[in-house]
Amino acid sequence: MKLPFFGNKKDADLGDKLFQEETINIQDIIAPPYIGITQDYIKLGEKFAKTFFIFSYPRYLNTGWLSPAINLNVPMDISFFIHPVDSSLILKKLRGKVTQVSSELMERQEKGLIRDPALETSYQDIETLRDKIITAQEKMFRFGLYITVYENSLELIKETETTLRSIFESRLIYIKPALFKQKEGFISSVPYGMDQLSVHVPMDTEPLSTAFPFISFDLSSNEGILYGVNRHNNSLVLFDRFTLENSNMVVFAKSGSGKSYAIKLEILRYLMWGVDVIVIDPENEYEFLADGVGGNFFKISLTSDTHINPFDLPIPTQDDDPEDILRSNIINLVGLLRIMLGGLTAEEDSIVDQALAETYAVRDISAQSDPKKWQENIPLMSDFAEILENMTGAESLARRLKKFTEGTFSSFFNQKTNIVMDKNFIVFGIRDMEESLRPVALFIVMRYIWNIIRTKVKKRILVVDEAWWLMQSEDGASFLFSLVKRGRKYWLGVTTITQDVEDFMKSSYGKAIITNSSLQLLLKQSTATIDVVQKVFNLTEQEKQLLLEASVGEGLFFAGKKHVYMSVKASYTEDQIITTSPGEVEKIKAARRKLKEDKIK
Repeated sequence: MKLPFFGNKKDADLGDKLFQEETINIQDIIAPPYIGITQDYIKLGEKFAKTFFIFSYPRYLNTGWLSPAINLNVPMDISFFIHPVDSSLILKKLRGKVTQVSSELMERQEKGLIRDPALETSYQDIETLRDKIITAQEKMFRFGLYITVYENSLELIKETETTLRSIFESRLIYIKPALFKQKEGFISSVPYGMDQLSVHVPMDTEPLSTAFPFISFDLSSNEGILYGVNRHNNSLVLFDRFTLENSNMVVFAKSGSGKSYAIKLEILRYLMWGVDVIVIDPENEYEFLADGVGGNFFKISLTSDTHINPFDLPIPTQDDDPEDILRSNIINLVGLLRIMLGGLTAEEDSIVDQALAETYAVRDISAQSDPKKWQENIPLMSDFAEILENMTGAESLARRLKKFTEGTFSSFFNQKTNIVMDKNFIVFGIRDMEESLRPVALFIVMRYIWNIIRTKVKKRILVVDEAWWLMQSEDGASFLFSLVKRGRKYWLGVTTITQDVEDFMKSSYGKAIITNSSLQLLLKQSTATIDVVQKVFNLTEQEKQLLLEASVGEGLFFAGKKHVYMSVKASYTEDQIITTSPGEVEKIKAARRKLKEDKIK
């Protein structure tokens, strides 16, 4: 390659200087390719920026009023400028103002004019502020708040401006664009610490503190039970689930995260409030708690002495239509038989529906008969099988049903109900039921519970642990969703617990159950399911990490529109009743046995 020739030393030095000169610096890299300033916006390359300022506030400001604007999915810069004002100067101005207002009030009184509430309120506010400033409880400031939004087009800028106006004006806060001062507004919003707009509103300490953008929600109400401690600010999470639009709750957590412990603690505390609690327990985890609080534990299995008749009917109340009760019961029984028999064709579905109606009719149970006598004539599964055997085209159904009426399953499915729910804490343990029959047993138990709930309206909580067992079939999932949706009318709160989030969400009813649950509790999650949980509950990346790294008993608690990161806490006495540790349970049982022996002696 041929090098350039420099004729003399001066030219050579000039050449060296040119080659050594830095042609690109850091400013060239970060600066936009173009900056254009107009009266109401700035163009930064391909982006548009527009600055607004707040010029008016209402008499009262609530904590977190700025949060809706901060949480908008729009890039923006927000700057605060807080200029302290000399207290002696403020007191002097307030003294003059209170003299002016008081003289106006006296003048109106002398003239016999009607009272002016605005003047009286102004007088009271000024006097209150004077007292607080003199006692150093408050200080005065000049407060400027500027917002610069960035968008890809002017149309999007206008949409964002409309959104901001609606957010603020709904709170009686008013904003304006910095017309003819967009350059000064932009500089005031970026982190130079330069207030070139100088649009200030006088404000004392208390309302100024409400503008603090980083807040954590409190879930402390005047009534309710203690769910845990807010990890962000150590406040107590006190809440009554029955105060929400519905009192349903979903709990998602991996095994060993403390979900059973948290729910047992909630149960124990609601029992002290006089709320009835019913639990469907797939692992007999709640037997120890039932024993501790004097409840009933019913073991559901093929060899158990506990029986539930699938054909049971609720006792009609004055508001119930007997025909509706029968129709609803037959529809649910068709769903149960669909699970029991491994599915039904359209023709079989019709045959089963007709056979069920005839089974009740043979026992004098119909819309025309006396509902008060229904309970004396409830049929059994064998009665239904007998009807099927005499129907044309039902031969296959009758053969498939025989194992439930004559075979190994008849001890559970072909018996009269022999349990009484007369305690305020009832547990149905299905651990010993054959795995293939668990969805069927769950369905039968839940139908029985629903019949009891419809009979008498009172505050109740129904806990369905490991709900994914029921969600495996379309009919089971549909019945659970029906309970969740209709429970509010009967003062029932359904708690749905599962550790298998993916299986739960595969059902079309999974999302609907979550939507109809005003409370959600998310404890530690596995990496395999966290993405599903994040999508369903619209979690941030930070919340996602919290759930992956959470300790036992820690998680996100959602109540209505608020949610907090909390830790479940129990007292020593509560822990002794609800503990799930096998070692601790054995120690407590041994102590109880010894106590009984000592009493006998």
